[in-house]
Amino acid sequence: MKNLTKLIMILLLSVTLFSCKEEKEEVIQEEEIQETKQIYVTITDSIPTQEWQKKVTFPDRLGKADDTLAMNSIIGFEYFEDQGELYIQSNADSFDLFINSHKADTSFGKGICQIDFSEVSVNGINSLQLSSIENGTVDVYIPYPFVIEGDLKEEGFHEETFKLISDIISSDVEYGFPGAQLAVIRNNRLIYSNHWGYLNSYEKDGSRISDPVPVNNETLFDLASVTKMFSANYAIQKLVSEGKISLDDKVYEYLGDRFYEDTMDFVYDFGADPGLYEMKKWKASITIEDLLKHQAGFPPSPRYFNLHVDGPSQEYLDDGYNILYAGSEHSKETKENTVEAICQTPLQYEPGSRSLYSDVDYMILGLIVEEVSQTDLDSYLKENFFDPMELKHITYNPLENGFTKEDCAATELNGNTRDGVIDFPGIRTETIQGEAHDEMAWYSMNGISGHAGLFANAEDLAKLASVMFTGGYGKHHFFDRNIIDTFISPNGINNSNSGLGWARQGDDQRSWYFGSTTASDTIGHQGWTGTLVMIDFERNIVMVYLTNLRNTPLPDPEANANDFSGLYYTASTLGFVPELFSIGLDQDEDVHEQLLSLLKSMCEDSEKLVSIDADEKDPAYLSYLSKQDVYRKWISE
Repeated sequence: MKNLTKLIMILLLSVTLFSCKEEKEEVIQEEEIQETKQIYVTITDSIPTQEWQKKVTFPDRLGKADDTLAMNSIIGFEYFEDQGELYIQSNADSFDLFINSHKADTSFGKGICQIDFSEVSVNGINSLQLSSIENGTVDVYIPYPFVIEGDLKEEGFHEETFKLISDIISSDVEYGFPGAQLAVIRNNRLIYSNHWGYLNSYEKDGSRISDPVPVNNETLFDLASVTKMFSANYAIQKLVSEGKISLDDKVYEYLGDRFYEDTMDFVYDFGADPGLYEMKKWKASITIEDLLKHQAGFPPSPRYFNLHVDGPSQEYLDDGYNILYAGSEHSKETKENTVEAICQTPLQYEPGSRSLYSDVDYMILGLIVEEVSQTDLDSYLKENFFDPMELKHITYNPLENGFTKEDCAATELNGNTRDGVIDFPGIRTETIQGEAHDEMAWYSMNGISGHAGLFANAEDLAKLASVMFTGGYGKHHFFDRNIIDTFISPNGINNSNSGLGWARQGDDQRSWYFGSTTASDTIGHQGWTGTLVMIDFERNIVMVYLTNLRNTPLPDPEANANDFSGLYYTASTLGFVPELFSIGLDQDEDVHEQLLSLLKSMCEDSEKLVSIDADEKDPAYLSYLSKQDVYRKWISE
């Protein structure tokens, strides 16, 4: 018995020693792998002609001696893992170069070289130290990162969460939801791109099309109000960064004195009545910042295109007359008339006294960009953003810029009529496809406006949104970091859910769009057609989710002219995507049981929204059946 006990103890000790040896070997192996990371130096003839994230001369980069913080020898810059290059131009005899504490071979001394530091780069702030310079100076040129291909699992996501997202959207499409695209970038890697559904799912009478054309990853979607951020906001951020405009500038300085002098003398039923003289003073005081904050005083949508909108009440009346009517023809002439109508528009409240979301604010911002650049907004964005970034699937007026209807997801089935309950001279009655759905963009602004009208696919828009992390992309600088900080900061203590144009999560105030687990500084914007962009700075995530949910019938247009059946599906609840893909993020736990339990609760909640007498014409009932199918599928797997 004693011998047996001794033998067992010897075996246990051997196993322990072997285990320790394995662990030690693993540590040694990890250290060896760490040591193999290199910085590659290649001698070259010249520095590329381009814009730079950082362009710094060492030593004394501060322009003065400073031995306190070692700042003359160190700079930080933004980059991401697995990519990274910079250029060195040296006339010094020798120097030391460290990137993220890894030393580069600088034995070449004088000359120009390209540095590949992709093996040692990190996500976020990277550190460069250039020190011990002998007899000369060294110039460092650091470009911006750009989006590369990536992998879901490597970036901390669970494939099962995206499988559930895909299953829900696919099932909703089977039950009547039209179409969608989703692109996700993390740490500047495109890690997910997918599509579902059809370009146009319904006939004008609301019946399903028997053989619809599928959506693909290149399909353009009507972005609606998402346009505001990637048109007017991007342009204004760039112009402010370049010093060509200031947030404090008055609007009339760009549109002329007529902006306030031509103000009409009428009062909204729900607005202030300071008198015409004071009203003109109010308009003369409006700044670019007021417009960005939606605090300029304009009503939400004066509908300059609709002859039958009553001016004071802003209600649609068959026999009403819109005193601000500018025409409803898609033309440059109508746009000119609309600009005059904007100048004539009285304010609903005193500028700066409150916030009220208004499309007029961004129509004006677009006009300011055109005035400063002396070109139309579409051309400005193409020349300054889209072409430099090589974005091929983003434009205004797609049908006038090389795309066809088959390249675009359709929106409303019966034009802008809301299934026949709205009418005005020139109204579109055919299914809208490849034309901006937004009436003030299409009719009033000839399809090109700062508030709506932009089309894009999810991948290109996600790449464009990634610029908000650094202010540039590859060889191109767009706006400074301090400009980004200014535009995404909260408007105030009581208005933390908005920046300058950007929607912010704030204190869990945008969960319907960004999910309930994102940080307060998460930003983005949503669009009426069913579109969403989310930029999560804390987790380095960009998500673009595009749908054409308005490409569906209205259950009862007489009761609610905006109650499209597409609104009832889970796929239309834009925030469900970040809510689900956040489950298990950056964790190794198996999430299947959690997802299945959540799906069960989603089914139970959906059932509560179904009326007792519901049938298969009821979109809420169809949505419930869709989730039940997904749940049964997941149980059986």
